[in-house]
Amino acid sequence: MSYDNPNLAIVKAITEQHLTVSEASVRFKRSRQWIYTLLRRYEEGGPEAVKPRSTAPKTHPTKVSEEVIKQIIKIRRELASKGADNGPETIAWVLEQRGFHAPAESTTRRILTKNGMVTPQPKKRPKAYLRRFEATLPNECWQADVTSTRLLNGQVVEILDFLDDHSRFLLYLGAYKRVAGPTVVTAAETITKKYGFPQSTLTDNGLVFTARLAGAKGGKNGFEKFLEKHSILQKNGRAGHPQTQGKIERFHQTLKKWLRARPPAKTVKDMQKLLDEFRHWYNHERPHRALGRQTPHQAYTTLPKASPQPLVTEDNRVRHDKVDKAGRITLRFAGHMRYLGIGRAHEATPTLTVIHGTHAVTSNAETGEIIAEHHIDTGRRYQPNQIKNTQQRKNRKNK
Repeated sequence: MSYDNPNLAIVKAITEQHLTVSEASVRFKRSRQWIYTLLRRYEEGGPEAVKPRSTAPKTHPTKVSEEVIKQIIKIRRELASKGADNGPETIAWVLEQRGFHAPAESTTRRILTKNGMVTPQPKKRPKAYLRRFEATLPNECWQADVTSTRLLNGQVVEILDFLDDHSRFLLYLGAYKRVAGPTVVTAAETITKKYGFPQSTLTDNGLVFTARLAGAKGGKNGFEKFLEKHSILQKNGRAGHPQTQGKIERFHQTLKKWLRARPPAKTVKDMQKLLDEFRHWYNHERPHRALGRQTPHQAYTTLPKASPQPLVTEDNRVRHDKVDKAGRITLRFAGHMRYLGIGRAHEATPTLTVIHGTHAVTSNAETGEIIAEHHIDTGRRYQPNQIKNTQQRKNRKNK
């Protein structure tokens, strides 16, 4: 007779073949204590009692219930139909709002994949590949840009938006037949009356934001004059390099995805109604992954606001220079010559440095690309490039 139950074979070897416990321990490579346990179980319950027992836990506290699985699928469909973010993190946030315990993101992703609700995506670049800068306080930096969409009849509508860099709070979202210089100034006046003045702005080099590249030497447009009047530092990204304004570019993707999920507006006025609806949803109802599931409104109102820093004339200036062989430019500040680190890769590059109090932003004078930023430490002669150092710290952290 053969025994499929290996434990029963041990017992029979002792009870019927008269092996001692020590001999059985050697033959079957089991401890004497374990064999005594088997004999006791056999005596109490017969062959069934010595069958191998499952090592799996008797309960599964982390097992996802059928109700939660149904909710995950339902929420995914609801969010997708609205053109809203519908990834595992957003689904988890909605689940918790509805009183359910949200499983791990990896579990939610497996559930979605199992139910055919995930489209394979091409391999993306690692996050560490991109440089990301974030203001530490609300109103420390506002990003602004212009994008476009179409009405039902195919007419192009331009959309002007202002976004707080720290909180992603959408300060302004307006629809126009065409965004011109005065449009931007009027919008800036409107939002600063409501939210106060920012410490700085970040835009591309569009003519509605700057006349710096328009060929009119020394000339400034209305937006630049508005910023100068209120001591607001202006920053411009490199032409053809939208990553500098990464947050607002990503925001445009969210906006257009949301608009595509709705019937096209018939008029500019109808489009504005849609944008107002979107702005409320984006600021007050949509949790943001980068904000720890806070809404932009929560993040914007949690911390104190940064503000412009009125400066004396000698500390509010512009300096032209050229990067030396050591990767530095010079700046006389607070009575001493300072050396601002730019990087050897920029040797011989002509530079434009805007000094605003102790804050200096340096750009390539030919392309407008921001290549260095410094907060002047008056206790040091050499000032390291904070853009470079920030990236190095992030790279070390990601290793």
